[in-house]
Amino acid sequence: MSEASSPLISLHQVHKRFGGSLEALRGVSFDVRAGEFVALLGPSGCGKSTVLRLVAGLEAASAGRVSAPALDDGGGATAFVFQEPTLMPWASVFDNVWLPLRLAQRSRAACAPLVRQVLATVGLADFERAYPAQLSGGMKMRASIARALVTQPRVLLMDEPFAALDDITRQKLNGDLLRWWAEQRLAALFVTHSVAEAVFLSQRVLVMSVRPGRIVAEVAIDEPYPRTAAFRSHPAFVDACRRLGEALEHAAA
Repeated sequence: MSEASSPLISLHQVHKRFGGSLEALRGVSFDVRAGEFVALLGPSGCGKSTVLRLVAGLEAASAGRVSAPALDDGGGATAFVFQEPTLMPWASVFDNVWLPLRLAQRSRAACAPLVRQVLATVGLADFERAYPAQLSGGMKMRASIARALVTQPRVLLMDEPFAALDDITRQKLNGDLLRWWAEQRLAALFVTHSVAEAVFLSQRVLVMSVRPGRIVAEVAIDEPYPRTAAFRSHPAFVDACRRLGEALEHAAA
């Protein structure tokens, strides 16, 4: 999609209140274009997850405008990966990944090639018959991501999916996520508390203030993909982390 094309996700002066008194978001505006990777960074409770839920159509804005494939009449698949894998413990990895297709009334047999292809993509080809209790934390998250990718979405929403993982697993999944994002040409909106994770993954990082959440800074990460582990020691990475750290300090003030 060209720079002149319409954004795939657009929020304009969005406000959100809960229960008439708790103001979660105030005047949030930003766009995400097709194929773009954008991170939302900010202190706990600033409304990052609320933004994702608005884009997914799980919440409605109190004021302002939200435009996204999950909301528009034209449709377009949107997949949501939560912080917890939320796998069905009684179902195999295969059946967990097949779930959104089954809900769309697509048969197990017809979906088997696609499910197996996605499981191979996320490194779980040998675990389709395993159950969640038999998987490590990283493997459970891979299964959860596979369940999102199997719908072949245009938009991938991720709410701190790697927060509970050890750093080695987290860094490995960061690299794998970028590969999957590039292969499927997704628009990704990724919530994180980690400055380093935001810099490694994103083309742009939007910094949110304390509640009521507002976009108070935007930092572009103008480094090419693919990004390897070596990028984490590159001067550009260090500088972007510094700029985001300063923006977070102002956001929390």
